[in-house]
Amino acid sequence: TTTSLTRHMKNLVKKYSDAEVKVREATSNDPWGSSSSLMLEISDLTYNAVSLLEIMNMIWHRMNDHGKNWRHVYKSLTLLDYLIKNGSKKVIHHCREGFFNIQTLKDFHYIDEDGKDQGKGGLTSPVN
Repeated sequence: TTTSLTRHMKNLVKKYSDAEVKVREATSNDPWGSSSSLMLEISDLTYNAVSLLEIMNMIWHRMNDHGKNWRHVYKSLTLLDYLIKNGSKKVIHHCREGFFNIQTLKDFHYIDEDGKDQGKGGLTSPVN
């Protein structure tokens, strides 16, 4: 599709690492969820210090998206929840350091074109 081609080109142009590309795929704006096999691959990468830093930085970046990119935010929380349960224990350390990023989501709101509140009055943190 055009969206996946655009995403692929952006990955190449911005020279994202393998770990960053996987996080971008898992937290895409596609209307379906991420595959469990992709989330497992990402959780395995959290045991590598460099990959862990890339993964967490990309999650924080995606979590700060707004408006029409609400799925980036929602899927970032879903991925983070999965990584806390299945990844390196260092994921929890990164969550504590970046707790402000998560806490700000309590005020997240996005009303789509159909008038539906996609933020559901604020997103719930998986680490509360």
